[in-house]
Amino acid sequence: MIDYEKVLCGRIRNVPPSGIRKYFDLLEGMEGGISLGIGEPDFVTPWHIRDAGIYSLEKGFTKYTPNAGLSDLRKAISRYLKRRFDLEYAPVGQIIVTVGGSEGLDLAFRCLIEPGDEVIIPTPSFVCYGPLVSMAHGVPVMVETRAEDEFRLTPEELKAAITPKTKAVVLPFPCNPTGGIMGREDLEALAEVLRDTNIMVISDEIYGELTYGQHHVSMANLPDMYERTIVVNGFSKAYSMTGWRLGYVCGPKPLLSAMTKLHQYGIMSAPTASQYAAIEAMEKGDEDIEAMKEEYDGRRRFLVDGFRRLGLECFEPRGAFYTFPCIKSTGLTSEEFCDRFLQEEHVAVIPGSAFGPGGEGFVRACYAASMKDLAEALERLERFLGRLK
Repeated sequence: MIDYEKVLCGRIRNVPPSGIRKYFDLLEGMEGGISLGIGEPDFVTPWHIRDAGIYSLEKGFTKYTPNAGLSDLRKAISRYLKRRFDLEYAPVGQIIVTVGGSEGLDLAFRCLIEPGDEVIIPTPSFVCYGPLVSMAHGVPVMVETRAEDEFRLTPEELKAAITPKTKAVVLPFPCNPTGGIMGREDLEALAEVLRDTNIMVISDEIYGELTYGQHHVSMANLPDMYERTIVVNGFSKAYSMTGWRLGYVCGPKPLLSAMTKLHQYGIMSAPTASQYAAIEAMEKGDEDIEAMKEEYDGRRRFLVDGFRRLGLECFEPRGAFYTFPCIKSTGLTSEEFCDRFLQEEHVAVIPGSAFGPGGEGFVRACYAASMKDLAEALERLERFLGRLK
């Protein structure tokens, strides 16, 4: 009888399962369930983008693309980044089309990290960073951000976390799960700490298009930071293309050359039909972004106001499509709150503790859901909180 505990890699065995998927799985098949748990737009991919993907199949464009992605797509990404964020990346040598933004993160970690290297990760933040660092033989260094700082990473916190083993810092802004953002002045303060080091910045900008009242700024926009920043982005959130599984990573040529080698062996190339759809998104999708963002903004304000009306403190999220209300007043832990809310009222939200240090006492509620569902979820929350008194 084979002993799989001895066969499996220890690093994989020690990685905990996602704290997000648990609630998605429990909600499945639950009659009358409402999900505010999964970070997925409720919009269907705009028709003209879907049509471009369909047309590529009709034309028989079903073969591998170049490893780094279709030339026309990389050119479109280059123009888009310049137009929307004033970032300049050459289509050849500085852009790789990946299978979602997650592959871009994995490439960055695996191409930078030597065994024992440390990577600073502000938390609460998306669940994948720590496990990906660990699986690359690195050491995640979690730095807790605070609600009173609007969940920003401060230069003091960054400086205190740096050691001789620090290889990189992740900037997960706009942030999942908090909705926190970093403005230019905030990034400049961090840049002052990093400029005289060899520490790389891995900037996860998947929610860069979804900011409210303030334009997103990348660390790569700042003087002397372009050469030390890897930008990871994708199509899932801004264009509602989660199932197309397409992202991209941009950065200095020496780093992108190494990532391309890993991408060649591990992936070959991203899905062809998705790439043709993405060209359409890059070239003609600006209006789609603005329409969806306007809708999200209304939902954001509705949900935050609802939590506050029911007596839950809630930081105003300025990016992404999540709220992060504090539930400490209930006397329940984050997981207890989410378990009971799901079982008693059939509404799924995610424990803040799933997102690392600083998340306990909060829950993540996604407002990429219809206003009807959001209103119903608040009614059920009012009943639930009433029973706790």
